[in-house]
Amino acid sequence: MSSSGSTYGDIHRYEPARESTAAAIAIVLLTIIEVVFVFLFSYGLVSGWGLSDTGNMFLGGILAVIFMDLAFILALYRKEFLPDVMIVKKRRRKWEDLYIREEDVDGVPFSTGAWDQVKRAIYPYYKR
Repeated sequence: MSSSGSTYGDIHRYEPARESTAAAIAIVLLTIIEVVFVFLFSYGLVSGWGLSDTGNMFLGGILAVIFMDLAFILALYRKEFLPDVMIVKKRRRKWEDLYIREEDVDGVPFSTGAWDQVKRAIYPYYKR
């Protein structure tokens, strides 16, 4: 579904999410695995596995698996359950992104307004 509006904030393209059952089941299973690894990491941390060299590496590996599992959960959720929406945005010129005046794009002379130059050096993104 797309609209022909070109004003700021109009929805240009909207594709609904797939919301598949297989993805929901996979997210639930990955969440259960996540909870198991978090419990194992917490138990190893409290038990003092990190005091030995191999235990410390084991805890690091478990922590890596926790974050990778979380990444898979979030990627599946984003792909399967969030709609793809493209909105019309306002196009800005380069100098508008920095909140400086258009005539100051090429810089200002050093001799005029020393106090303004100090303010710009400390806080360069000030509004007019």
